[in-house]
Amino acid sequence: MKGFETATVVEPSSYTPVEGDFELLEQEDIGTDTNYASQGYWKGVAVHFMRNKRAMVGLCIVLLLILLAVFGPMLSGYAYDEIVTALNAKGRKKAAVGISPRIPAIHEMITGEPYDDIYADKTFLFGTDDLGRDLWTRTWYGARVSLMIAFVTILIDMIIGMSYGLISGYFGGRVDNVMQRFVEIANSIPRLVIVSVLAIFMKKGIGLVIVALLLTEWIGMSKIARAEMLKIKEQEYVLASRTLGAGNGHIIFKEILPNTIGPIITQVMFSIPTAIFTEAFLSFVGVGIVLPQCSIGTLIEDGFNNITTLPYQIMPPIIVLALLMLGFNFIGDGLREALAPKLEDM
Repeated sequence: MKGFETATVVEPSSYTPVEGDFELLEQEDIGTDTNYASQGYWKGVAVHFMRNKRAMVGLCIVLLLILLAVFGPMLSGYAYDEIVTALNAKGRKKAAVGISPRIPAIHEMITGEPYDDIYADKTFLFGTDDLGRDLWTRTWYGARVSLMIAFVTILIDMIIGMSYGLISGYFGGRVDNVMQRFVEIANSIPRLVIVSVLAIFMKKGIGLVIVALLLTEWIGMSKIARAEMLKIKEQEYVLASRTLGAGNGHIIFKEILPNTIGPIITQVMFSIPTAIFTEAFLSFVGVGIVLPQCSIGTLIEDGFNNITTLPYQIMPPIIVLALLMLGFNFIGDGLREALAPKLEDM
């Protein structure tokens, strides 16, 4: 017909593929945009955390102090309660009381007495206390005790507070109302009152400090866990699990708990220095660790009692306490930013 052109018919190719015409690409040959490659949630958290210089400084400080707390007492050759005398220093019978540090000028300035170097064949990096005990050993042994108390109590508090808050927020209504009134009552009791009551019925020592921390530190964990539960429990995957017949325990601890663990870990990092400081305070006021066992608090107390005559004794435990609190706070800040990064940091 006029106005229409005849379509060109393309004949099928007579080409027959032979072996070697096609080759499978290896994985490394496939171009991938690594900048936008998918990555897991915790890998992203680790990347953001390692980019935070302050968090990495805090992590290095904490790891170094933990290593010194574990291995430091082994390096001196003295026990934490060993009184080093002149007899086992140079074969004399005169007691080595208050003769440290081994710097004549400082000794003469503080005591007003000529310096008698009865420790010529011994090395005390931090000096000795007023009873002749090695401060290096006692400082790191005390740091070990304080860290052990903090880690044990915070771990138990995390389990108790997390479970309490998740159950309270999940069931809501009357159950939540009753549980939160109990939290308010427990939170309104001053910590010193709790410690004073415990001191009447318990012996002074590690047990009293741990119980005091267990009764007070779980409240913050429960509040954070409850807030996360209230935010998550109405989401679609929770409703789907409930529709499919999952029980309350499965939904709380299998479905919701993994999605609330980030803020709880951050709270743990901030709670550890609080526990260390609380233990040091309780030991400082005399209701904590009992001598000759030592902790950061007892060492600060001993140094404070001798601050007018031997002021150097108070410096090592104070510096260790300050570095521990600073390091854990840096780690907590880094985790908080890594778990919820800002848009400009993405």
